[in-house]
Amino acid sequence: MEKKIFVCSKLRGDFERNRNIAELLCRIVALKGHIPIAPHVYFTRFLEDDNEFERNFGISAGIELLDMCDEIWVFNFENISEGMRLEISHAHKKNIPVKQFCNFEL
Repeated sequence: MEKKIFVCSKLRGDFERNRNIAELLCRIVALKGHIPIAPHVYFTRFLEDDNEFERNFGISAGIELLDMCDEIWVFNFENISEGMRLEISHAHKKNIPVKQFCNFEL
């Protein structure tokens, strides 16, 4: 395995569609030989995104996972969400390399 890659993509809005896209992005990262880290895929299996406490817990836990990653890959198809903005900002503060992928055809 080469690197641990934090997958940063939108979740809010069309929740099911966005989670499915995030899962596909994880597959792409994995097939490139990296370990995909996508808390918004994992935590939403057992935490409710509409519950403020559970959402905040998931975001905080995700930030801790980001600290363990070699890079963050930002997949920006429409716009940067509030959660994505927080992850990107944290990566910059911790000097975690940020790679941006825009207008990516799925």
